[in-house]
Amino acid sequence: MKRDLALVAYSSSEESESEQSSSQPPKKRKLPVLSSTLVAPQHVDDPALHQGRTRTTPHVDGQYATHIYASVALDRGSTLFKLLCKIISSAKKMTPTLHDFWSSLKDSQPELHISLSRPLYLRSHQREDMKRAVKRVAEKTLPFTASFAHISELVNDEATRIFLALEIGAGHHELAALTSSLTPTLQAFRQQEFYAAPRFHASIGWALLGGRSNPPHSATHSNAVQAPISSGSISTDSSNSAMFPAPQITEFPPALLPALNEQYGPALTGSTVKIFEINDISIKIGKEVSCWRLNGT
Repeated sequence: MKRDLALVAYSSSEESESEQSSSQPPKKRKLPVLSSTLVAPQHVDDPALHQGRTRTTPHVDGQYATHIYASVALDRGSTLFKLLCKIISSAKKMTPTLHDFWSSLKDSQPELHISLSRPLYLRSHQREDMKRAVKRVAEKTLPFTASFAHISELVNDEATRIFLALEIGAGHHELAALTSSLTPTLQAFRQQEFYAAPRFHASIGWALLGGRSNPPHSATHSNAVQAPISSGSISTDSSNSAMFPAPQITEFPPALLPALNEQYGPALTGSTVKIFEINDISIKIGKEVSCWRLNGT
């Protein structure tokens, strides 16, 4: 009998050790490192490729920068285009770092853009719905005439760029009606609405701002987006970007706007340039531009 008890005791001990061994979790095996060909490249912004401009909103895959605007086509032989070239030329003498929008557009028709939205950021699935909404607004709006009132300066919301702009005189009411028509769509897409007291304008030049926390007193908002941006007088050689950072200014020279308005204001508001037609509105989503004629009845 004693021998049997010893055998039973031995058997119980063996089983206990087996259970303890099986209760330990297995060691995790390390996964192999993914091949570099399977890893998406990280987006890196290089301001040297964009005249020193820096992205104020971080890049997000599947998100598209969007802008809604009224466009005014410029004939290179027109009185208005020649006048704008003179204004830019004179402004660059006082502000050499000023960029214009047309120097690099040798083979295409230049345009003026009058913003109808702030910069927007759409997801992929929202693009077509936004285009349909802009198209509906165009179909309900009649073409109208507009004019420029004076030359002014405006600063973007981030205070990173200052713009030389032509402010709208006649046509302000019609442009405000367009932005009001777009407001419900912007709200539905949870996008920021246009300014409560807009200063409709067409930007004709810009410079980088730096070295100050507040925008110039006379400048407020500008969400001018025109593409492609020309290189102007500033080199875009990225190999020199670290050694020669893009030049910045703190403001336009105080004498710039008075001098430009005195010299070119009469011609800008005179009979030869006085009015121009607003016949369509456009939306740029990423690099894609869609345009619709104003077709209201």
